[in-house]
Amino acid sequence: MAGPPIVRHADALPWRGEHPVCVALGFFDGVHLGHQQVIRQTLVEARQHDALAVVITFDQHPNTVVAPHRVPLLIQTLDQKLRALGALDPDAIWLLHFDRALSRLSPEQFLGFLREGLGRLRSICVGANFRFGHRRTGDVALLRALGQRLGFSVHGLSVLALDGTPISSTRIRQAIAAGRLDAAAQMLGRPYALAGRVVRGDGLGRQLGFPTANLDTTGRVLPPRGVYAARCTVEEHVYRAVLNIGTRPTVTPEAQTLRVEVHLLDFAGDLYDRELEVVPVEKLRDERRFDSLEALRNQIRADVAQARRDF
Repeated sequence: MAGPPIVRHADALPWRGEHPVCVALGFFDGVHLGHQQVIRQTLVEARQHDALAVVITFDQHPNTVVAPHRVPLLIQTLDQKLRALGALDPDAIWLLHFDRALSRLSPEQFLGFLREGLGRLRSICVGANFRFGHRRTGDVALLRALGQRLGFSVHGLSVLALDGTPISSTRIRQAIAAGRLDAAAQMLGRPYALAGRVVRGDGLGRQLGFPTANLDTTGRVLPPRGVYAARCTVEEHVYRAVLNIGTRPTVTPEAQTLRVEVHLLDFAGDLYDRELEVVPVEKLRDERRFDSLEALRNQIRADVAQARRDF
């Protein structure tokens, strides 16, 4: 089933100007339970006011433009985020290009930009810690004041907590990096999945008898190094897989570049240039260096057998 339309310019929004609009606004990395609460409140508002529910998000983290030295490693690719947002069934997603010009808008100017694009703005729903405008000078209190002046309501939803600690994208990143994938899944409301576009490698996996898809995961937070039993979906078919995250110390002992490789069990086909989404299910072992390629081949064979048993 097709998801909601994703537009990059407001004039492409469906039924623009014909209905009032209720908005969920945020960067939404991970689309975790707190984000889902914001979007579901927007859907409720839209139903109550015969309005359209529009999610507004950005195509890159704002720090990419305003503070490049402080860009966090993200939980999701842009495609993953848009799929997760679309699964919540808004009427449309407005994907804003975050650039220098947008970053320089004051809170009032940014809101004016949204209102001009949306037409009849009925409400805005954000998280309680939401900030907006040049140098992040706008907050929920200012948004409410502007809403009272301009005729729309504002909902700043309280932060959800797990085990007494607020759920946040930062906390989920920390859980993933520490290997606490069950905790990450609890906060996400679904299994954690890493994704990346398949790029060409050096063909070593194929030489060893276990061809791998090499994923470009630049800019994403990753679980700890090691070998994992995993699931991977290709064209709606779920394959068992073995995921390796590491520097391949047996082959390139001096290498520092982290590689993410996945071997799909019982799969034959070309995956180059596709974005694969991989769900790590269980860690099989830590990364280690073997004395020979034959020893490595035997261990991979054992890893594959273990992954089959785990499923």
